[in-house]
Amino acid sequence: MNQLVGRLFVLDASNNGRIFSMNPDGSDPKTLITGCRLPDGVVVDREKGHLYWTDMGVPTRNDGKIERADLDGRNRTTIVPEGATHTPKQLHLESKSRKLYWSDREGMRVMRSNLDGSHIETLVDSSQGDPRPGADARKWCVGITVDADRGHLYWTQKGPDNGGQGCIFRAGLEIPAGQNAANRKDVAALFEGLPEPIDLELDLKNRHLYWTDRGNPPRGNTVSRTSLEGKLTQEIVLHDLMEGIGIALDVAGDRMFVTDLAGSVYCARLDGSQKRGIGFAQGNLTGVVYTETSTGN
Repeated sequence: MNQLVGRLFVLDASNNGRIFSMNPDGSDPKTLITGCRLPDGVVVDREKGHLYWTDMGVPTRNDGKIERADLDGRNRTTIVPEGATHTPKQLHLESKSRKLYWSDREGMRVMRSNLDGSHIETLVDSSQGDPRPGADARKWCVGITVDADRGHLYWTQKGPDNGGQGCIFRAGLEIPAGQNAANRKDVAALFEGLPEPIDLELDLKNRHLYWTDRGNPPRGNTVSRTSLEGKLTQEIVLHDLMEGIGIALDVAGDRMFVTDLAGSVYCARLDGSQKRGIGFAQGNLTGVVYTETSTGN
């Protein structure tokens, strides 16, 4: 009989950047791909057996890209070439529409494309007319997640390092008629004045939005969440990260996985309890994704 087996895929942005995988308890680590330059966001397409990740490139140049490979690291290919997006950060795969969504940091944009990299669109332009690469970190788009059922797009603008000017925004998945990415009127700020918010994830079952923050304690180096029903209230559920970046949720298993730039991978329950380290000194860790694949017995 077939059973579902969980696996983590993690990005390491240190020298000769790599993608590695491991079991949810940290066992059986395997390096799948090397030479990734500055990988940041990662997603899995279970339907096709593909791994997608962003490569930030050099922030002062327009040379970021998005790549794809099989889950075993083979058949690596570039789908969004250099020059098409500036500094791609967190990545989200929306399975119903078969679209990739990502934030472009110095490009000051939220973007999407088809899974083959075609039909690239800019959904949000936060530049306010500034030239790219943008110098104002308040306009840098970093994290991203999507609620396709309710037609919502969520993203972070991190602000300066430890600046207390970070924000989380929400808008519709489609630009309103007669408007464009730069002047759309449906953008709402959900949170302002955050230390330095980075990656986002949605628990659609319980209607919770989670985010990492790499700013200084006590509000930074944390994972927070808010209920999306009723009044939005920040609840810090995880502390003591060392510049927290990536987050992945396993809602069915009541657990989250979090990475930080110090090279640690943590697992905890969705409420932040029972935090434990499952990987240490693994490099400069950025994106992480949890997936389950079917295997025969």
